[in-house]
Amino acid sequence: MTGIQQKWDKRYREPVGNYPEPAWVLQQNQHLLPGHGNVVDLACGLGANALLMASLGLQVQAWDISGEALAKLSIEAERRQLDLSIEQRDVSIMPPAPESFDVIVISQFLDRPLCQHIVNALKPDGLVFYQTFCRDKPDNKGPQNPEFLLADNELLDLFASLRIRVYREEALLGDTRQGWRNQAMLVAQKS
Repeated sequence: MTGIQQKWDKRYREPVGNYPEPAWVLQQNQHLLPGHGNVVDLACGLGANALLMASLGLQVQAWDISGEALAKLSIEAERRQLDLSIEQRDVSIMPPAPESFDVIVISQFLDRPLCQHIVNALKPDGLVFYQTFCRDKPDNKGPQNPEFLLADNELLDLFASLRIRVYREEALLGDTRQGWRNQAMLVAQKS
């Protein structure tokens, strides 16, 4: 067991109050999802994104390094009577195979070298839904280590080879008490 796995297992051993909601990028843009296809929720944690996509009838895989998180996801999927495939997997070491998915969803996880693997793993016309924390944020939500925070417009650079369909990053512009802050979101499509 790696130190990273131990860290996340410890976090997910804590009781879950209300089950988490899917990432905003997926909630707000689920109308862009295909009617059928193979999808994966990478570094899924408790799998809220996977649960939403399974409820829409997609063939869903949920991958995470934490066995504790995946055990809770399995219980929740059974409770909701949803079918999905759950796999304990360090996606940084074992990324998805080339042209294997119609949709890839990543939220609150940043591994820059993985981004090219994500692009390669999309089938033609496949979509990536990505949401994670930025360096330019008005409060202390999310990680503090800059290694896990996006620079300004970095998500656009990481997926520059794809066609951008949705992008939002408000940073510190204007009245920071309003709007959607702290994170960037992107939906992009492979040609």
